[in-house]
Amino acid sequence: MNDPKILADRFPGDFVFGVATAAFQIEGATKMDGRKPSIWDAFSNMPGRVYGRHNGDVACDHYNRLEEDLDLIQSLGVSAYRFSIAWPRIIPEGTGPVNEKGLDFYDRLVDGLKARGIKAFATLYHWDLPLMLAGDGGWTARQTAYAYQRYAKTVIARLGDRLDAVATFNEPWCSVWLSHLYGIHAPGERNMDAALHALHFTNLAHGLGVAAIRAERPQLAAGLVLNAHSIHAGSDGEADQAAAARAFDFHNGVFFGPVFKGEYPESFLSAFGTRMPAIEPGDMETISQPLDWWGLNYYTPMRVSHDPAEGAEFPATVPAPPVADIRMDIGWEVFTPALGDLIRKLNADYALPACYITENGACYNMGVENGAVDDQPRLDYIAEHLGVTADLIREGYPMRGYFAWSLMDNFEWAEGYRMRFGLVHVDYETQLRTIKKSGRWYAELAGAFPKGNHRAA
Repeated sequence: MNDPKILADRFPGDFVFGVATAAFQIEGATKMDGRKPSIWDAFSNMPGRVYGRHNGDVACDHYNRLEEDLDLIQSLGVSAYRFSIAWPRIIPEGTGPVNEKGLDFYDRLVDGLKARGIKAFATLYHWDLPLMLAGDGGWTARQTAYAYQRYAKTVIARLGDRLDAVATFNEPWCSVWLSHLYGIHAPGERNMDAALHALHFTNLAHGLGVAAIRAERPQLAAGLVLNAHSIHAGSDGEADQAAAARAFDFHNGVFFGPVFKGEYPESFLSAFGTRMPAIEPGDMETISQPLDWWGLNYYTPMRVSHDPAEGAEFPATVPAPPVADIRMDIGWEVFTPALGDLIRKLNADYALPACYITENGACYNMGVENGAVDDQPRLDYIAEHLGVTADLIREGYPMRGYFAWSLMDNFEWAEGYRMRFGLVHVDYETQLRTIKKSGRWYAELAGAFPKGNHRAA
């Protein structure tokens, strides 16, 4: 049902409707006011890594257009904005001196949100590791977790009094597997041993970050954003079903297990236990501190079959063909029921706190025609996934909010600027923002909130 008024009536009055972005994807100004390079600055400038050798030097020029973009967010009627903070702006070399001008920018951002009555949901790490830390091993080095803890403490000490919620990490699956095993994201490693080290030290950094948040601001709602995969077996056959179970442990369990159970999955440890870095006393207790909320980023299902190749490394799967025939422009299968299936399974397997859909959206690359962008497929995608979210609330799951990805078209990582996820179109030559049909629809929906009886998250 795409009628925003009818859809709005399916949600509780205090449900949070927001939009989301990430620092590297929109800010630009990569050399301004003391910021130093991140691993994504280096990666983007290497031939063959990012489409067209696109980079984040200008992006959406958000750093220089902050007030204009805050007004844009307000014009969409949303009650919350999820953004990330760039570590290279705050502690430019990862360790060492704090850069006051970097903190000043986020002061202005948060104060601007408060002045407009918009909740501030901050993410401390959305992949832009200070490049200097890469020289010491980056996420494959234990000391990076402690550098992250100091960074988190620095940010929360400065901004925590005005934040409504904070996430330690965005999608550690990407900064671990996609970055260190599959080589698609910075730093572009293709090495299982590097990935296993990055896995544990990222999980440890999350726990140390939670401790830093609690020490500075005990009342601040602390969480973690995970792009959990809705994993579907390629067939009903025993081998494919077993492959799907292994894939679940590998893609989801290695994050959910440590954080929500204090342990890595048994199947994973039996495959890689001897290759993991040393798990020191207290590590798992640090990682598994209770959270106030968790965020789910969902776009598309993962379909897997058993890999029959002799000696195939765990999880020993190969991609299975999609079931739905609808694709986004980025090639991803659109399969709405997977969102509900995923939330139900994760809640069955783990004792989870309240959940926000922290990213959900679609890539369609329509341009501006006669001053407008008719992106009906994106509108349909968001409406259908919000319908599933409303179903989950009716079933009793604690779904507290939804953040559309993204506020505006931006630097889409390895895809550069050729893929567009925004509710707002960005002309990268002129930086002109044009609200798309989906954005106008979303504004009408968000405008119905807050209403009714309020409850605490």
